[in-house]
Amino acid sequence: MQLHLHRNSTEISAEERNKIVDFLYTHLDEFGDEKEDISKCIAYALKETESFGGFVLSGYENDEMVGVVVINQTGMKGYIPENILVYIAVNSKFRGKGYGKQLMKKAIDEAEGNVALHVEPNNPAKFLYEKLGFTNKYLEMRLVKA
Repeated sequence: MQLHLHRNSTEISAEERNKIVDFLYTHLDEFGDEKEDISKCIAYALKETESFGGFVLSGYENDEMVGVVVINQTGMKGYIPENILVYIAVNSKFRGKGYGKQLMKKAIDEAEGNVALHVEPNNPAKFLYEKLGFTNKYLEMRLVKA
């Protein structure tokens, strides 16, 4: 798999960025977000907006996008992990072949500091995260204001 790592907006074309947004929207399945929210997350990672940054990692096999990871830096070292893995998706026709694991390992290597992620209990990727050493330290609770 060929990997492309982007840390700022000057390293990626508008066409490639849109392709990544569309890919995530399509392949996150029921665990995904709206394109607008995915785009905001990528803007944060690539420092298109005022942010701590992060990166976008995409994998290709024969010029076909296999998977994407988006990590945002939190700027909260010490009391919250320095990074949050916001999105990871693998094209459904490439799942079960180790691509997700390769992308995760590379993303973990590239991230400076600890990494947190949110995963739904019924998400099959939860087992991969556990194999890579992620643990469930807290129960997350949210208040969604109207």
